[in-house]
Amino acid sequence: MDFRELNYVLAIAKYQNITKAAEALYVSQPTLSKFLIGLEDELGIKLFRKLGHKYVLTYAGERYVDHALQIQRLKNDLDIELADIIKRDVGVLNVAFARMRCTYVLPGSLPAFKKKYPNVKVNVFEGSSDENDRRILEGQADIAFYSAPSELNSLMEYESLGEEELLICTCKDHPIGRFSEPNPSGKYPKLNPALLENELIIMMHSDQRTRQITDTVFHDLGIRFDNVLYTSNLPAIIELVAKGYGISFVHETHLKHRAGNTPISCYSFSTGRIMSEFVATYRKGSYIPKYARDYIELIRDLQAQN
Repeated sequence: MDFRELNYVLAIAKYQNITKAAEALYVSQPTLSKFLIGLEDELGIKLFRKLGHKYVLTYAGERYVDHALQIQRLKNDLDIELADIIKRDVGVLNVAFARMRCTYVLPGSLPAFKKKYPNVKVNVFEGSSDENDRRILEGQADIAFYSAPSELNSLMEYESLGEEELLICTCKDHPIGRFSEPNPSGKYPKLNPALLENELIIMMHSDQRTRQITDTVFHDLGIRFDNVLYTSNLPAIIELVAKGYGISFVHETHLKHRAGNTPISCYSFSTGRIMSEFVATYRKGSYIPKYARDYIELIRDLQAQN
């Protein structure tokens, strides 16, 4: 088995089409077809079954691809570690963020990172927390930054970069504010979340971490909302709330970087402050080069300023 063989099989599995895989690999279609026939003859087993023009993995093919991905990750780790050893500071950093985080974390971190590591190319992926978990596990992203899940994945490492409070957010003059209570131990007045049951609630989608956190909180409190608007767009949620269209739940850090200037009111949960850990996560056992470690520290410093 060599790396060319791995890359060829992985490309066919990805595109499920010889022509498209050949184009991605910059080889001719006959060359790739001949390679696959020869490989399957050599192995004595079919890796793909052909359905029209579509190439679908057999069980043997699935096992081959699983191991090929592991070998590919090991090779990438080796390349990065060797580059670290010879101190060239050359490489690629693949980072993943939730979309809202990108609007303020990238401007706050990438210029400083580029100044220190001008020869490191940075690729940025944006998506939900669940999407970014998959990117980490599949080797597409090296590091993801987000609020920690309530249940940690045993295949991943989590480094805490600070805590964030989840707040109840309403428009400035929302009448529910009259039920708030002073909060001597915090910066925001307290509000009983049970009072929100008859309000329009704006929620994120279930693959987004804030929604997962709020689902856990309200399940534990025995509170259920019937009048709910769902959207994945956090900036839109914040501005809808500011204009009096519903109530939502937003981490304090995001509110400090919102684009709009319409005032909103924020409250801590009277049932107890809801705190989330902001973390850097990466695949357990993977090699993290020095430039990636330094990028994590840049994000840690940025979080501390917020």
